[in-house]
Amino acid sequence: MFVESEGVRLSVHERGDRSAPTVVLVHGYPDTHRVWDGVVDVLAEDFHVVTYDVRGAGASDKPRGLAAYRLPVLARDLSAVAGAVSPDEPVHVVAHDWGSIQAWEAVTAPGARIASYTSISGPCLDHVGHWLRTRPTAAHARQLLHSWYVAAFHLPLVAPLVWRTLVGPRWGQVLRRLEGARAHASESVVEDGVRGMSLYRANFIPRLRSPRVRRTDVPVQLVHLLRDTYVTAGVLQDVHRWAPDLRRRTLDAGHWAPLTHPREIARLAADHIAAHTPPPASGER
Repeated sequence: MFVESEGVRLSVHERGDRSAPTVVLVHGYPDTHRVWDGVVDVLAEDFHVVTYDVRGAGASDKPRGLAAYRLPVLARDLSAVAGAVSPDEPVHVVAHDWGSIQAWEAVTAPGARIASYTSISGPCLDHVGHWLRTRPTAAHARQLLHSWYVAAFHLPLVAPLVWRTLVGPRWGQVLRRLEGARAHASESVVEDGVRGMSLYRANFIPRLRSPRVRRTDVPVQLVHLLRDTYVTAGVLQDVHRWAPDLRRRTLDAGHWAPLTHPREIARLAADHIAAHTPPPASGER
């Protein structure tokens, strides 16, 4: 089905019992909802599981211009999907990479209808901006080195050309070489990768230059992937300042854990969801 958000149609997919708690999974760059396939297979046994292609990716619309990819807009997309699939109850959110970055925007919005949040390899950019303003340490230097690609994506002609001609057409091979991960079937990965660079250009510099105060009372589970080559432990160390109801977990996996370790990711998500789901009333499921 499709859900409309601010004139953009988002391709949405549902699995599992609709009477069960709803879990919305948000994918990152340069993926589509298919990155969650293995996780969905496990979670759908106990939950109503929803995935969607974020704007600019997969079967969803691909608006032009950086304004269409700013974090508040992406957060409203998540809210639109959540409202469509679970109009009466708050949803649980599990997000990875850029999906996690944009989900933080929704989780830290006042009145968010989110029952719990599991964040995987995608920090809140405002939190990162504040962290970068603390006394410089080796952890800061390490994260900056691991974020080389962010600067590369801001090159207006070179980055799209390299992705379109070299990286995108070989994305499956790249993932296998980097992490032994088998890429999900996405015929649109070349265009998705080029369009998705707008996420970086629309948000990184404004948020790191002028970080906002983004706090939340939503119960947050922070999953640190020990072999993540993009998000280091340092950038996650201050999250408790902004999310006091915080649960930290580690997983011995690389960045694309939803592909390489779907059962482990599903287990971590299910445990956090169960801890923040009220028991059914008498006579209900």
